[in-house]
Amino acid sequence: MKKQYILIATFLLGTLLSCSNGEKADGYGNFEATEIIVSSEANGKLEFLNLEEGQIIEKGAVIALVDTLQLYLNKQQMLASKETVASKSGGVWSQVSVLNEQLQTAKLEQQRIQKMFADKAATQRQLDVANSQADVLKKQIQNVEKQNAPIVNEVKAIEAKVAQINDQIAKSKITNPITGTVLTKFAEPGEIVSFGKPLYKIANMDEMTLRVYLSETQLANIKIGQQITVKIDSGDEMKDYEGSISWISASAEFTPKIIQTKEERVNLVYAVKVNVKNDGSLKIGMPAEMWIQ
Repeated sequence: MKKQYILIATFLLGTLLSCSNGEKADGYGNFEATEIIVSSEANGKLEFLNLEEGQIIEKGAVIALVDTLQLYLNKQQMLASKETVASKSGGVWSQVSVLNEQLQTAKLEQQRIQKMFADKAATQRQLDVANSQADVLKKQIQNVEKQNAPIVNEVKAIEAKVAQINDQIAKSKITNPITGTVLTKFAEPGEIVSFGKPLYKIANMDEMTLRVYLSETQLANIKIGQQITVKIDSGDEMKDYEGSISWISASAEFTPKIIQTKEERVNLVYAVKVNVKNDGSLKIGMPAEMWIQ
């Protein structure tokens, strides 16, 4: 029995020695990705939503459409109103055209009288009458043009409303903002959606970000742009990836809440982000190890 105790003690001691001599990762963390929630910018019935969770969608693809019938009818009403108001402007400009012709005739008469007056073939009274007729026509033209100003402003207001409706119609068509993988689908075709309602969540999974926390003593060994090794569990072994440090926190913080022991919770650490190319195996939330050397 004593010999058996000696063997067990020898085995435990060897195990402890082997653990103490083994390599240890420089940091531990989880993978993240920039997630974008795409929401509706219009109110109405969702006509279609062409995506499924896990699907890869290209940037600029038309994903969904909110019913635009009411917007289209409002636009047609505005265009009809614009034509009605513009017709009033046409009548005003026709009056201006007639007055301009009369003004040209009056100016010719004015020039003829002025020449005759210079040759003492016309009286001062005739010259005054010719000048007065030209001035009166100029004032009439100005008055008629002023009548057209409110019409022009009304036409501009209608054009602004039409542009606003066109913008609302364009926003009823949901365009995918980035190339990425659909993470979550929040709506289904046929639902009534409102402005700001989330439709789906998407993220670019081609490059993942590993967020790890390092102690102050480890900061001297890293810098932005430095190449490091990232390891994940792969069966009984570890799978290696090449990573690049993209960000180092400028201020310290307490260790994340996932650290449970009291001793580790009071330690101050610095957050570090590492960019890693994804071969399809990396997922959001997956744990990983950071190896500086």
